[in-house]
Amino acid sequence: MNEEYDAIVIGTGLKECILSGLLSVKGKKVLHLDRNGYYGGETASLNLTNLWKMFREGEEPPKQFGHNRDWNVDIIPKFIIANGLLVKMLLHTKVTKYLEWKCIDASFVMQYQKGGMLSSAKTVIHKVPANDSEALKSPLMGLFEKKRLRNLYIYVDKVDENDPKTWDDIDLRKQPISDVFKKFKLEDNTIDFMGHAVGLYRDDSYLSRPAIETIARFKLYTDSVGKYGDSPFLYPVYGLGGIPESFSRLCAIHGGTYMLNMPVDEILFEDGKVSGIRCGQDTAKAPLVICDPTYTKDLKKTKVIGKVVRAICIMDHPIPNTNNVSSIQIILPQKQLNRNSDIYVTMVSSEHAVCAKGLYIAIVSTTVETNNPEAEIEPALKLLGNILEMFVSISDIHEPINDAKSENLFITKSYDATSHFESASLDVLAIYE
Repeated sequence: MNEEYDAIVIGTGLKECILSGLLSVKGKKVLHLDRNGYYGGETASLNLTNLWKMFREGEEPPKQFGHNRDWNVDIIPKFIIANGLLVKMLLHTKVTKYLEWKCIDASFVMQYQKGGMLSSAKTVIHKVPANDSEALKSPLMGLFEKKRLRNLYIYVDKVDENDPKTWDDIDLRKQPISDVFKKFKLEDNTIDFMGHAVGLYRDDSYLSRPAIETIARFKLYTDSVGKYGDSPFLYPVYGLGGIPESFSRLCAIHGGTYMLNMPVDEILFEDGKVSGIRCGQDTAKAPLVICDPTYTKDLKKTKVIGKVVRAICIMDHPIPNTNNVSSIQIILPQKQLNRNSDIYVTMVSSEHAVCAKGLYIAIVSTTVETNNPEAEIEPALKLLGNILEMFVSISDIHEPINDAKSENLFITKSYDATSHFESASLDVLAIYE
């Protein structure tokens, strides 16, 4: 412990483990610590005992749920976009060899459909159409709208970001994406699921942004479909906690030192720059410290920019009206619920080695907007059917406000409510650069 290092990383969440792995591959001497006795921090996957300890201290898990070895429950629900940044990092570092993957079966979106002469108004969930042929079959739209969406997909497919000749009569770098939607005469409901379930935006601010940004997101989604399976999303067998563990292994192979069950009492500074850390009577020196925001609470180096509510639900059945798939993402766009931010549902099952046979784990998450967060996720909980056990958490979203480059203290952002790792991967790249 009482040594000098090139970098000290505190917390073994996904972001911290990727960064320690990348630094050690570059030949840096890295010390990596965590106050917990397990890897993963906020991105850990917990067994039954640890899950009950976190949410119901003093209670025992029900005997019918079986053994600890069958359970790996994610605290934070995320899927991995098949052609996204995290997969590129995994491939670049060859960390994929430590992991086994499954493709998520389906991606659905919720839509409110108005009643007509022969039907009443209702809320439905259907598969997100991911290309021009799926657009023609989707029950989310009427006949003419299907053709309009098909035409948009054909247009997106032919757009080359670096060749304005493929943009037709729209300047994609200057005009907003709303102009593209107008060009194809798309209805509001179609724009809604395209922006939120294909573009994976959290709110509608993207509508006024340059069109090229949203088209790049559409391409990411469509390019991810079919890369490894019928869905654009991947998930590691044994839970998300396997990803930070695998990057930790990468770091250790390249000489990194790991210490779990090691509370960090103080981050040390000299002349306004970090100089190391103190754990009890021991100190470790380094000119660079990376940590998650839970380790800087007393330093006033972050600000709270919101809250996320998450509900982990254990069920004995798949989500109704989803063709009995064993894994799925469902997005409830903000507009469909008169909200400012989307609600996300992810579900995995015993097929992914995260729970006992015959059981399913669904996790609902959203950005908190009221004083009653649990009521906000009620529309998503209603989609799930009968729930055996539910564990609700409300977490602050921290964002660093310190001058990281002058202090050499790099604090990662808290994980947002989204059901994928793209924003987390961008945070890692920003710190690494």
